[in-house]
Amino acid sequence: MPAPNTSQEVSIYSPEDGLVFSTRSFTKKTNSLPSVFLTVIPSAMASSSFSSSSTATIAFVLLLVILGSSSAQLSTKFYSKTCPKLLTTVQSVVKSAVSKEKRMGASLLRLHFHDCFVNGCDGSILLDDTSSFTGEKTAGPNNRSVRGYNVIDDIKSEVEDACPGVVSCADIVAIAARDSVVLLGGPGWDVKLGRRDSKTASLKAANSGIIPPPTSTLSNLVNRFQAKGLSTKDMVVLSGSHTIGQARCVSFRARIYSETNIDSSFAKTRQGSCPRTSGDNNLAPLDVQSATVFDNKYYKNLINQKGLLHSDQVLHNGGSTDSLVEKYSKDSDSFDSDFAAAMIKMGDISPLTGSSGEIRKKCRKVNS
Repeated sequence: MPAPNTSQEVSIYSPEDGLVFSTRSFTKKTNSLPSVFLTVIPSAMASSSFSSSSTATIAFVLLLVILGSSSAQLSTKFYSKTCPKLLTTVQSVVKSAVSKEKRMGASLLRLHFHDCFVNGCDGSILLDDTSSFTGEKTAGPNNRSVRGYNVIDDIKSEVEDACPGVVSCADIVAIAARDSVVLLGGPGWDVKLGRRDSKTASLKAANSGIIPPPTSTLSNLVNRFQAKGLSTKDMVVLSGSHTIGQARCVSFRARIYSETNIDSSFAKTRQGSCPRTSGDNNLAPLDVQSATVFDNKYYKNLINQKGLLHSDQVLHNGGSTDSLVEKYSKDSDSFDSDFAAAMIKMGDISPLTGSSGEIRKKCRKVNS
């Protein structure tokens, strides 16, 4: 049976005041019912020996399964009645933080990515170490790199004042990531909500390589994203988040001194703030043209061999993703719409829902 179309509405926001001023609709193919329902019922009814009462029984049981599954799914309106001021509260705190430091927008976006890639979008990255587990904050991909914890704490405090014990930290991270992109001039999207918070975190999982390092090859990037249900296209468009933010010298030193597929003047400029043997924590913009504006210049940089990280430049280095990079470098609307769709998809990675996990009172620690 062909899959019907379902429409997903993506909101576009004003970067000046954060308010919705238009929407775009994107369509994707999906089955309207679980495949087990589509398959079992027709085949059962086709059997001449199958009674109508049996058919009705199976239909009823499967309907319960469908309803049970649906109740545990994420929804853009999950808190519409229980915390109606949630979105404006998050937006206000994020707007204040980004106005003080534009880099914080990139940090909050990255926080969501690093949370989702390790055991799903469950807020585990926010947990401090305890006597029973070592958390993810000191893992290689996160240590001295992931930021924004204080902003999430500030948001949680205000949300708890308005709606105590209702909104998860995992959902706050997802909303803050969207608002950060919007405030820096990028696209908006309707964030699906209803995630719950994990009761533990895993240093081992965060260090397992599931988060692609800046030295990644193209095949490693493809494989790491596919392992999370994200396509090569998703990987290329989500890499476009490097249109904002900065990277530490230690993450790009080898590229600017040893690689040949790099613009020579660009490499020389970067070497000025990243010596061969010192300055590991010195910062450089990931997008040399517009590091605090969410646009498609990141892809133009790659075409000109000005990708800061090795894992950036491999996206346009004579390989299978060159055409996508070239497309997004020319078509900012496609980049915006595809980025919004991929962020929604990433936000669906293994969330805790229903009775799993908890709603933390403080994002840095599990409830006592």
